[in-house]
Amino acid sequence: MKKNRILSLFLGLLAVVATAQTTVDYSATVMAVGSTGDFAPYMIGSWDAGRVVYGKGLWLDAAAKKELDLSKRFSWSAGVEFLAGYGSGVNYWRPVGDSHRRQSPLRLHQLYGELKYRQVFLQVGMRESRSLIVDNNLSSGDLVLSNNARPIPGAWVGFLDFVDIPFTKGWVQIEGRLGYGRMFDDGYVEDQFNYFNGLSTADLWFTYKRCYFRTNPKKPFHVTVGMQSAGMFGGSAQYYENGSIKQTYNRGFRIKDLWHMFFPREGTGEGNAIGNSLGSWDLKAQYRFKNDSRLSAYFEWLFEDGSGVAKANGWDGLWGLQYDFGKKGIVTGLLVEYIDFSNQCGPIHYSPGDNPGSSITQLVGGADNYYNNSFYGPYANYGMAIGSPFALAPVYNTDGSNLFKHNRTRGFHAAVTGSPVDGVVYKFMISHQKAGGYGQLPAPHFLYNTSAMAEASWAPVKLDGFSFKGKIAFDAGRLRGNNFGVLLGVTYSGDWTFSKNASKSSK
Repeated sequence: MKKNRILSLFLGLLAVVATAQTTVDYSATVMAVGSTGDFAPYMIGSWDAGRVVYGKGLWLDAAAKKELDLSKRFSWSAGVEFLAGYGSGVNYWRPVGDSHRRQSPLRLHQLYGELKYRQVFLQVGMRESRSLIVDNNLSSGDLVLSNNARPIPGAWVGFLDFVDIPFTKGWVQIEGRLGYGRMFDDGYVEDQFNYFNGLSTADLWFTYKRCYFRTNPKKPFHVTVGMQSAGMFGGSAQYYENGSIKQTYNRGFRIKDLWHMFFPREGTGEGNAIGNSLGSWDLKAQYRFKNDSRLSAYFEWLFEDGSGVAKANGWDGLWGLQYDFGKKGIVTGLLVEYIDFSNQCGPIHYSPGDNPGSSITQLVGGADNYYNNSFYGPYANYGMAIGSPFALAPVYNTDGSNLFKHNRTRGFHAAVTGSPVDGVVYKFMISHQKAGGYGQLPAPHFLYNTSAMAEASWAPVKLDGFSFKGKIAFDAGRLRGNNFGVLLGVTYSGDWTFSKNASKSSK
């Protein structure tokens, strides 16, 4: 019976591929960026999956994808995207001579394939992610898995969307996913790291999982609550001190690590639990008014260990309010957020397991050091924060240090968007923050930063398939430096439709 079900499933997938009409969406974007600094301003370089990082460049971004057909029991999707062009780079300090780093003139950005059966999917490859709590277009960014860094290759399985839990009559829904991936940014680390003091890692593995519950979204008021967790494990690490290698760890990859990262527990390695695990408790409450406008309040409480899970880190987290007008107009959406990483469960961490023979047996949980780990380095991919870009990422450390140097930070972020006329959409964002180093190395004084960006896009009716976008942004302050930049882009998009007997281009 089981074999017959598997055979039926396989034959069904073949039937979908062989007989269904297929539509492929494609796009090609030419974009130019120019900045007064070595890096693109914070609000140009962030939230775009690491496409543009450094200050100047001309790039072609080409993509093609086939979406899932949600009306069918079986469906498949696939996509590919690459960037080609040339941009400026940055000199990273080394005692034996600076290393010059720039983005590759030809790089694969996304490549994935996906299968679905009913509401369950299996995806293989690298694909950009989206948050279910924060607005990817307006927010400062999800704290665990944002749209800031390049996607990580791997395999992922889960629910496509929220699905009804049996016997709840639609009043409670569940969404979840689990994935494992492999980091391929070793070349970046080699170019950026100073090889003098600190930690250099290679061949790391990545995992991500989440589970959310949601009340009936058809009701005016509904709530989403749950947890997400990510981690890095395996690979190797070298510790440098004054230009010499102090220690080397070659952990490699073991199958049992997959299980230990799924259920992190004490005693599995590295003095405590194996791997670098972090995550957040999340909640979003939304009320829909009779005019179809919506008011949302949400938070994400970041944690790096057990003390953070128990919410011993005060007000740390992301707190937000968003209002969606539900119709076109001069203003269609407003958002304001408060971000606080300043508590981190206190400045001291002491574990008896790390100090054998000590008469002090009391565990003191603290010094969480968000996005940094003493075994696996920074929570970053190609130097960009995998979590919130609000914390200054390693890519901006021109001294070659491979860590989040100012993760003890707090501030606010605000955004407004609108569509004053058909075909024109604008967005304005501003943030302000202060930062003071990290737990083991506090800064002698606070550093401040203010960043802002104005963006406008235009899709003219008479130029079918074309759209134009422009961004102007600046940074001001000692944290990110004074910088002004502009990004201009033009996109042509369309689709091809193929059937079993014929094919045609729709645009």
